[in-house]
Amino acid sequence: MPRAANPGEAAQPQGETLEALRTEAADCRACPLWAAATQTVFGEGRAQAPILFVGEQPGDQEDLQGRPFVGPAGQLFDRALAQAGIDRGTVYVTNAVKHFKYEPRGKRRIHQRPNTAEIRACHPWLASELAVVRPRLIVALGATAARALFGRPTPVAKNRGRVIEPGVGEIPVLVTVHPSFLLRLPDEAMKAAEYDRFVEDLQRALAFARTEHVL
Repeated sequence: MPRAANPGEAAQPQGETLEALRTEAADCRACPLWAAATQTVFGEGRAQAPILFVGEQPGDQEDLQGRPFVGPAGQLFDRALAQAGIDRGTVYVTNAVKHFKYEPRGKRRIHQRPNTAEIRACHPWLASELAVVRPRLIVALGATAARALFGRPTPVAKNRGRVIEPGVGEIPVLVTVHPSFLLRLPDEAMKAAEYDRFVEDLQRALAFARTEHVL
């Protein structure tokens, strides 16, 4: 089996299928985040999916269950997908960083944003997922995902809701907020309005993907 990255060494994925890449990534040591995490949380979904969603990193529940977007933000994401007319089983969902970065606080594990080095260390896995899935459209969920895809800061507010072409490797990219952003909003009216905008962004992604694919 091809060797995954050791400490301080960039990952060099060899797998040609998602399952092979998932197996390789389970042993990745390219950055220090693996040491405190329960496991690598690789992407999941349909190969050759029309839409590939990229989030920031696994959260507490994702780290424990080994699946992306299964915690509170994931539940909101699923609800928004359904409202937008997207079956999660027809798309591919992953994260820019595959290990949970957190700060212990009592019995809780508090999310910390990945830094540039951690995003870069994990990028070969994301690039390999893109190469295998070959989606019609990538949806960047939040600023970290956008930065990982474009290799530079890409403000969400400035780019939200529009399809950027040629995008990444000639794959168009639509930038929107991460579902966790909606959970953090303190005002219920604002939360409802932003949720509706998020659903509209997902509908825009679906409409774009349908230009060449049927979900």
